[in-house]
Amino acid sequence: MEPHSMPPLPPDADLRRLVNFSASDGRIWLAGHRMLLVHAEALGSLRRELMQSIGREQTRRVLMRAGYAAGQRDAALARQVRPGASMFDLFAVGPQLHMLEGAVQVTPERFELDMASGHHVGVFRWDHSWEVETHLRDFGPQDEPVCWMLIGYASGYVSAFMGQRVIYRELQCSGCGHAHCRIEGRPQSAWPDGDLLARDYDPDSLLVRIEDLQSEVETLRSTLAPRDDLGELIGQSRAFQRAAELLRKAAATQVTVLLTGETGVGKERFARALHAMSTRADRPFVAINCAALPADLIESELFGAEKGAYTGAGAARAGRFERADGGTLFLDELGELPLPAQAKLLRVLQHGEIERLGSTQARRVDVRVVAATNVDLEAAVAAGRFRRDLMYRLNVYPIRIPPLRERVEDIEPLALHLLQHFATLHQKRVQGLTDRALEAMRHYAWPGNVRELENLIERGIIVAGAGQPVDIDDLFPTPPGQTTVTVNAAGALERGAPAQIDTLYDEVLRHGLSLDALEDGLIQEAVQRNGGNLAAAARALGLTRPQLSYRLSRVRERSRD
Repeated sequence: MEPHSMPPLPPDADLRRLVNFSASDGRIWLAGHRMLLVHAEALGSLRRELMQSIGREQTRRVLMRAGYAAGQRDAALARQVRPGASMFDLFAVGPQLHMLEGAVQVTPERFELDMASGHHVGVFRWDHSWEVETHLRDFGPQDEPVCWMLIGYASGYVSAFMGQRVIYRELQCSGCGHAHCRIEGRPQSAWPDGDLLARDYDPDSLLVRIEDLQSEVETLRSTLAPRDDLGELIGQSRAFQRAAELLRKAAATQVTVLLTGETGVGKERFARALHAMSTRADRPFVAINCAALPADLIESELFGAEKGAYTGAGAARAGRFERADGGTLFLDELGELPLPAQAKLLRVLQHGEIERLGSTQARRVDVRVVAATNVDLEAAVAAGRFRRDLMYRLNVYPIRIPPLRERVEDIEPLALHLLQHFATLHQKRVQGLTDRALEAMRHYAWPGNVRELENLIERGIIVAGAGQPVDIDDLFPTPPGQTTVTVNAAGALERGAPAQIDTLYDEVLRHGLSLDALEDGLIQEAVQRNGGNLAAAARALGLTRPQLSYRLSRVRERSRD
């Protein structure tokens, strides 16, 4: 399309409505992505520090890659914001967001795009580039273009928009004395030196190599005995820190520890960390799941058996207690231990002796027992399924491991650690987690706790596109038989439209309610029913708190009109 025939950019009111300033919690949102208002001088200071520490060339590539990632994220909004719009209006979301974000003024001069054939030519004029202003102030006029982050954004946006690598280059730059900056973009294959240009975004850049090496080191550490106080245990929340402090205090002693908590909270990891911090760290750590073995085999597994002690016992065999001698024995799912085995376990805890099945000879063992259960032992005692004297013996030093929903502050660092671990395990690089995915995880109930988080992150790594961030749809699978299940930004599963949607529609018409009136009424009712607690009201409506705050402000504005 020739420059003189270029249509103007479409109105950007739809994009401006996506920006939400939530003063109540200090966050700014753009369509579910958290944004920041940052002083250009602060970014300029960072740019200057990078130039002085790693040099011009590496700084250029670092900033280009940062811009590329930002462009990729904005591309995901285009079809969400303007479904059914013309190709030019869809494409214009990127340039208009770039302007809305304060980066540069964009004027299209040439635009050709054919998604079917993969053809694209784009020429845009830039004015008021923040990078030019910053670079000129710190380093003076230049011989080469300096809009590194901006050009990375353009390449990232169009590459994600078209689903193929598109390279934009800066043909003119105000930092070199030109009246305007001017950029041109084509698919990588359409540039004679496309392969050379693509190296600026190559995953073998300096920072990515460092990131890969760090990831490999972390993965190696996770396969070895923990080297610090808590090994691979991650968490800064108060609930986690209370449990961790109890673990540290127990480590220096020989006390029997009882770990309690819901399924999937990581009881075995706590047990391993306790062993690693103890004086027994160089001795065996042996684990057994009491619920995974038949009742008639559990005693032989724990205490061993002599030859001929039962049918099939063709040779004497040591049990888990003997194998753990000098070290730690972890008894998982202790509440499922049969009563006869409970009596023998009590004897071991009291006297430090075991007897193999088929033997009358007592054998001394030096074993520290760490038990774990998600069963209410008091209730099990009352029901006659667990010995009271054993419960008292085990309950000397209980540690409750909090469920993940009580450790909201720990979800993001846990998720990022797991993302790095599984990315290395599956040899696949992804660009972190989207803000929308993180926000959903913070509000999700996590019935399966850390184990469920592990499973979802591994799934996300596998499902997400290579080099793309992991989003909500990559994490949360669609249950069988459900075709319209989504996870909203509040972390709630939404399974399509309500079954009574036709009835609801009829009621709205019968009462003569407008859509605005219906929304206002629902919001006010949710706030009232939750006692003015906006966070709880937001969860009830499937919104984030900032989204609810924004809608409440609109309710108040309409009530004044």
